[in-house]
Amino acid sequence: MNFKICSIGELLVEFLAKEQNQRFDQTGEFIGPFPSGAPAIFADQVAKLGFPVVFFSCVGKDTFGKMCVNRLKQDGVMTDGITFHNKANTGSAFVSYRNSNERDFIFNIPNSACGLLSFNHINENLLKDCTHLHVMGSSLYSFRAIDAVRKALDIIKRKGGTISFDPNLRKEMFNIQEMEQSFGYIMEYTDIFLPSESEVNYFADNNNENEQETIIKLLQKGIKHIVVKCGAKGATYYGYDEQNTIKKIHVDSFTTQSIDPTGAGDCFAATFVSLMLAGFSVEKALQYANASGALAVSQKGPMEGTSTLTELERFIFNSKVN
Repeated sequence: MNFKICSIGELLVEFLAKEQNQRFDQTGEFIGPFPSGAPAIFADQVAKLGFPVVFFSCVGKDTFGKMCVNRLKQDGVMTDGITFHNKANTGSAFVSYRNSNERDFIFNIPNSACGLLSFNHINENLLKDCTHLHVMGSSLYSFRAIDAVRKALDIIKRKGGTISFDPNLRKEMFNIQEMEQSFGYIMEYTDIFLPSESEVNYFADNNNENEQETIIKLLQKGIKHIVVKCGAKGATYYGYDEQNTIKKIHVDSFTTQSIDPTGAGDCFAATFVSLMLAGFSVEKALQYANASGALAVSQKGPMEGTSTLTELERFIFNSKVN
């Protein structure tokens, strides 16, 4: 099946705290810069798998911006949708780890170049042959960015394309009102929904709902495929079978040493979505997506653990042998 994926949103540099539990209000060492941004990591992983992907964002006319764009280009992402902005610098994020899963961030996105991403930056010519749009919740950080996403969504949906949505909730962004308001609109058009285990409850109608009840309601509203990312526990798929009954498929993850969890969910989503669109079975797409997430956490730096299909196959084979 021929398909081309579009991803939109933040492209930035990330600096990682050298020590665990390093506080932002005390002097400490950071390593970086690393190219980052959830939708950019997603696009990079799609390209590494050998599938066509175009990415829209804005960076500053600075060295950080050049580094980020060069990295995506080098890995095969179509970067014609990235604008070098005169009026702002490339976005940034600082990350400190409490443990292997919990992190604190300081983001400079709304006031950076990618914070200026707007409707006019979405070139319709670059979307002509796009059949799928991936939306990250973290990319809905302003009315301008939401307008850009809606423009691409409308174009792709009008052509009969599909939409995947990863809420990618960050506590540091909960005070951005526009983000929450846009979720309802995106969910109406979503075909593949990819929340993490802790995010499912956010989409419940009330606090008494369990995960299964929330998932069933979302499927009844028209979402075709739901994948709950469970980190080291693997992932669970929910969807309708040929008899129109809800099926549940769980695939365990792979054991690996977690060095840096940033970007693992983005790599997982990119792999699952790409392989589903390529015609892989749900089980196989989940298996490869789990492998993609496992390889992502084994490298320091948010985009450093993206993998090719051959690398995933080798990792899965070696995991079975061992």
